[in-house]
Amino acid sequence: MTEESAETSPQKNHPSGAVGEKFELLMELLRELFQLDKGDLDFGLYRVMNMKAAEIEAFLSNDLLPQAQSGLSRLKAELVESLRSELVKEISNLKRVGLDDETIDKTPLIVELRAKHRSALEDAAIEGHVYNHLYQFFSRYYDSGDFMSLRRIRANGDTSYLIPYNGEEVKLHWANADQYYIKTTENFASYIFSHEDWPNNAKVRFEIADADTEKDNIKAESGKDRRFVLTTREGQAPLVTDGDQLVIYFDHRPLIDTETAALSGRNNVQGQLNDETKASILRVATKLNPTWAKRLAQSDPTENDPDRTILAKHLTVYTAKNSFDYFIHKDLRGFLRRELDLYLKTEIVALDDFDPDNVDEQSRLSRVLVLMSAVRSLGSKVIDFLAQLEDFHKSIWLKKKFVLETNYGITLDKVPESFYAEIAANEAQVAEWVELYALDEIAEFATPLPVSFLNDNPHVVVDTRHFDKDFTDRLLTALADSDSASLEEDMNGLLVHGENYQALNLLQARYCEQVKCIHIDPPYNTKTSGFIYKNGYQHSSWLSMMENRIRASLTLLTDDGSFLCHIDENEYERLYFLTDNLQLTKTGTVIWDKQNPMTGGGGIAIQHEYILWRTRSAQTIRRSNGNTLLILEKAESVLQGHGGVTEDAKKEFHQWVKNFEELDGGDRGYCYIDEEGKVYGSVSLRAPEPRTDPKFF
Repeated sequence: MTEESAETSPQKNHPSGAVGEKFELLMELLRELFQLDKGDLDFGLYRVMNMKAAEIEAFLSNDLLPQAQSGLSRLKAELVESLRSELVKEISNLKRVGLDDETIDKTPLIVELRAKHRSALEDAAIEGHVYNHLYQFFSRYYDSGDFMSLRRIRANGDTSYLIPYNGEEVKLHWANADQYYIKTTENFASYIFSHEDWPNNAKVRFEIADADTEKDNIKAESGKDRRFVLTTREGQAPLVTDGDQLVIYFDHRPLIDTETAALSGRNNVQGQLNDETKASILRVATKLNPTWAKRLAQSDPTENDPDRTILAKHLTVYTAKNSFDYFIHKDLRGFLRRELDLYLKTEIVALDDFDPDNVDEQSRLSRVLVLMSAVRSLGSKVIDFLAQLEDFHKSIWLKKKFVLETNYGITLDKVPESFYAEIAANEAQVAEWVELYALDEIAEFATPLPVSFLNDNPHVVVDTRHFDKDFTDRLLTALADSDSASLEEDMNGLLVHGENYQALNLLQARYCEQVKCIHIDPPYNTKTSGFIYKNGYQHSSWLSMMENRIRASLTLLTDDGSFLCHIDENEYERLYFLTDNLQLTKTGTVIWDKQNPMTGGGGIAIQHEYILWRTRSAQTIRRSNGNTLLILEKAESVLQGHGGVTEDAKKEFHQWVKNFEELDGGDRGYCYIDEEGKVYGSVSLRAPEPRTDPKFF
């Protein structure tokens, strides 16, 4: 970008009238696509995005319009010159056969060519069509920070999108198939925004005063969803002025009963809360600083919300950023270019409707080709700019993350006794043992903990997080200097706490093709365990999350390793075909017979779930009857002892099943013998508790 173009006024050569309106509509959409209308998220990637904002704005305001007009002028000039040359040629041919000027002027071919020439000269509206088509195209794919195929149904039933396909027998495709799922936890960074009408340093900053979240990314229990509300934290004012900034503090917590009772229904809860929050902020701001109240109440309308204010706009963005799935496109440039080609063919050229024998259609095609070339040229420039930002975002996501903290859990039998006194004196370690092992219930337990207790309990685990760095370094050095295997080889377990995709990436180099079995129990994608789905794409969001993480985990498997995944009827079929996509060998499906079917008393009782079993290569899985034969043999023995089916035999067998410790809960369900001497289980057709949030079927 040259200094001259950067200094050019954004209003230079600005189109006017209807063309200008279409251009402004396109600019508004592009600023949203480039996230120039969002607050300045003051951390990590967004700091880099903010640095690029000036370059993006210059491209949209100074470069895009001149390029559009220049390209259109060139294309129209080429068309005009082509038609003029054809007209001159035909007139010359007619003169050679002896026709006079008056006759030539009335010749149908000359009349048609002159009409085309005039149309090309006068067709100024083509510029507006270009902006309109660019707006229509890009509006299909953007939704709150992500590029995805939004739901479109055309009146004639034709396809709106192009699905990549290479001739597979069966193709599993979903809306986010070519994206990374990245939203797995809350982010409470500052959110800062300003406005072009405000003084240069005047900014509003949203901050979190108090945040209450579920630990380890566990979904909140029913009715305890966290919401953004204006802070009520003791000692913290909701609005504070800080120099030229206005700071507004929020809490992120479950609603209390009075807040829930004030809601008009359970739909759009955060939106209802935002309405109350907006009113409260303006009331407080009016008392604190009337100037800020006027700024926040300034109008910032949209077509769907003509009454929207600046405060309403940014409050919606702020509360939404922790309320949806988020994605990064794996190949945004390839995706949008492929879709642009389809759009040009179906929406602009419309070849299916073209009649080559119709003279008017031939004339239309000439103008349409000019329009198509302009849309493709400008659309490609915007796509390239968008792809640069998305590719940068992708590189940040795929970059291996730093390990923030490392601790070790070591059983006492591996720890040199010279450390025992120091360990026994550590109050935090002893408190953990009391919680985990109920040491306070042991008769010989005493505080402070005697060293002899450590000698008597060699399998108690020492957690180095309770000790300082010096202790940990000395302990690891002592373990490394011992006669046992190397420290790394001696470790028999690894626990990683972090975002699951990033954790899998971190393990790639060290554990590549070394894991014999991967056994996961993912969210079942029901209302009780699902996500908050963007644009209603429930199954698509889930599939992207699963595909990303399963693919990353498979490189860890040995050639004869197994992959097992728990699932229920909601996503079994989709997971089944997803593993086909990942080229895993079908080993089988384990049906888990549950004691308590979860149906809530309605419909058919589903008394089982599934464990999908796959391997990297074909292999035979050895199967065992487990406790089944043991139960049947015991039943036969009891019946023989009582001389057949009697009430005493039934009672003895029932007591044995219930009290035999080697049987799990599922096995213990089979504690009955019928009149024919067969063993059976009896379960309720209702869930053990009423369901208020039934599964999706």
